[in-house]
Amino acid sequence: MSAYALRDATPADIPAITAIYRHAVLHGTASYELTPPDEAEMTKRYEALTGESYPYIVAEDGSGLILGYAYAGPFRARPAYRWSVEDSVYLSPDAQGYGIGRALLLRLVELSEELGFRQMIAVIGGSDHAPSIRLHERAGFRTIGIFQNSGFKFGKWIDTVFMQLPLGDAGETLPDEGDYPGTMFKG
Repeated sequence: MSAYALRDATPADIPAITAIYRHAVLHGTASYELTPPDEAEMTKRYEALTGESYPYIVAEDGSGLILGYAYAGPFRARPAYRWSVEDSVYLSPDAQGYGIGRALLLRLVELSEELGFRQMIAVIGGSDHAPSIRLHERAGFRTIGIFQNSGFKFGKWIDTVFMQLPLGDAGETLPDEGDYPGTMFKG
């Protein structure tokens, strides 16, 4: 795999992001969606996250080809969860196994810490999804639970693995409510 760079995603990346996600929906359990969303829907999702100041990044090779993307978003919609984010990392099939997912995840962790988030949660489709579990373990995540037989895709039941990584001061200090990293819960 040639050299690549990580950068903030832009609206111009949406077609490539949509194609990568389409493959993940149709061929894997990383997403529990059954029908891949189109570019218009992926644009809405991108705008919703970036509009709330959540990090959204891509890995791009020297020719401008998007190899993968990652973003952090709200873990849950209730205000008490506002200091926790859920990560998502998706790679083009040709980009898997070259450390790009790790680079994306580690940068996403850095950006989330810089923004002041305190916990990152991974929600992994499939307790047999070893590459994703291993990726998160190597980044310092620990398994906090398995929601057994919680998804049904490709004619079988799928477990959901929850993993967690403390960010920054995590739960050791109280947050300054005025410094909430996003805009979603601000008055």
